Formats: sequence, structure tokens, C-alpha cells
Amino acid sequence: MRWATYRGPGTDEETAGLLVEGEIWLLDAGTRLIDLLGDDGERLRAASERAGVGGIVADWSPPELGPPIPRPPSVRDFYAFEQHVRTARQRRGLDMEPDWYELPVFYFSNPVAVMGPFDDVAVPPGSSELDFELEVAAVVGRGGSDLDPAQAEDLIAGFCVMNDWSARDIQRREMKLSMGPVKGKDFATSLGPALVTPDELEPFRKGRSFDLAMTASVNGREYSRASLADIYWSFGEMLAYASRGTELVPGDVIGSGTCGTGCILELSLVHGGEAYPWLKPGDRVELEVEHLGRMASRVIEGQPLRPLRPAQ
Repeated sequence: MRWATYRGPGTDEETAGLLVEGEIWLLDAGTRLIDLLGDDGERLRAASERAGVGGIVADWSPPELGPPIPRPPSVRDFYAFEQHVRTARQRRGLDMEPDWYELPVFYFSNPVAVMGPFDDVAVPPGSSELDFELEVAAVVGRGGSDLDPAQAEDLIAGFCVMNDWSARDIQRREMKLSMGPVKGKDFATSLGPALVTPDELEPFRKGRSFDLAMTASVNGREYSRASLADIYWSFGEMLAYASRGTELVPGDVIGSGTCGTGCILELSLVHGGEAYPWLKPGDRVELEVEHLGRMASRVIEGQPLRPLRPAQ
């Protein structure tokens, strides 16, 4: 099944619907996808039989799609692709940290800043080094705590494409202070276009994940290409780690982290900033993952930076 969140034109109402060959078969108005989670998938299966009874939206247009889970309880973004980590560290003269192979580390992002798959994204105040990150996200379907990887993988309701937008200049300054990527990642995370249930991906299983091509382009030029099968930490392992000493709840978003070649930061370290410049207003960024779908976002001007204290 492929589930989406439909935003009716001229209204703030969001309704879950089943994607069927370019149409959205809507549930009752106001039904949220997160309300269909919380069990082993039976609620989603039952809802799929009801979909379309209240009307069919044919030939959906991209602006009508919101993120599958518009306001998730939490967003954890991991660091699970070895090629991306190794390349970025090598170019900074650093060896791989041995603990990276022991701990699938993550940071918490901002649930309020979750965007739809075709929403514009504003440059955050004070940044001139805007970047994309090509990722896949898993959405938790059932809650659990202190899980092993097999148990954790069974909790996954589905997968979607994820863009972890990053203000690299702000991030660089913040991370010197040992508190993680704070405002550098606080402004936008794009999810979509649909939540694809795990059964649809099972034929493509390979190694720790699925053999799905991942690509990114800027203004029609391909920047990134990888496979989800290249991931080092499985989603089951990531969820199990996230559940240690705490509880995962339905709707939690678990990001994979950037795939190899999957951001401008990595590409510019290898090929130079002239070949891969930072994003600017007017740029169009498209991310696509095989069998999960495509997202396309336009970069727009952001708000001016407001100083925290008057100039001395």
C-alpha cells in the first residue's frame, strides 16, 4: 500500500488517502494517517478497503500532497552510510572513528519543521551554505522499548523519501560547541511523497536493506546516485538503538542519514565548490528513490537575520 496526506485546496484540512495509479482515494475528511498506526497493520488494511468511499481525487497535483505524517511525535536522523561518513572524514584529514561501527548515532530534528514533498523551502536566516541530504525514512507503526533489531524492524509501518536540509555554515559553527547540529538543521525536513508499506519493498531486499536506486538532482543536473542497499546500519538496528531505555511511539520518523554522494558538502569536498556550489533561491532540488517516489522542492528567499543583541 501507498498512503499519502492530501491537503485540500484553500483549506488547512489534511486527510489520509490511498495512492492508486495516480489517484488519491480519500478516507473520511480529517482522517490522519498517524491515527491508522498503532497495531500490526490491520488498521491500514481495513482503511484501504474504505478508501474512496467519500470521493476520489483524481490526477492529484504535487502542491496538494503534504508529508505523510505532518507532525510526527519525533524525528531522529541517523548517520548510517559508511561511504558518506568515510569520505567526509577523509577529506578533513580524519580517520573513521571506531565507535561509529559500534553505535548507530543520531540527532533529534524538529517535528514542527516537517515539510511536504513539493513544498518550497526557505533559506534559513543568516545562512549562505544551504545543502540537501538524500535519505530514506522509516515511520514507526507500533510502539516498543528496549527492542532487538528483529523486533524493531517489525514495528515499521512504511518508508518514504527524506530530505534533511542543512545550513552548513551555521552547522559548522554550532558543532564546535559540542551540542550537535542545532539551528543548522532546525528549519526544514521534507518527507514524502507517500508512505510505502514494507511488503511492497520485500522483493527488493538485499543485505541489510533494499536494493533501491537513490538519486538527487539540482536544476535538472544529476548530483547523487546510490543504493539503499549500501547502508551499513539496518533500520532494525537503528530502531533498536533508538528504543534503548526509552519508548518508540507510532508516527516516529527514523531517517537513514545521507547516502554516499548524497549532499553538496560531500561532493564539494571531493570535486570542489565550483563544481558543486551551495543552493540558492530559485534552485530546484529533486530527490527520487526507486519504488518510494520523487520529491521536488524550490529554494526561496528566507527571512533576514535578526540580531540577538544590539550592535556595540
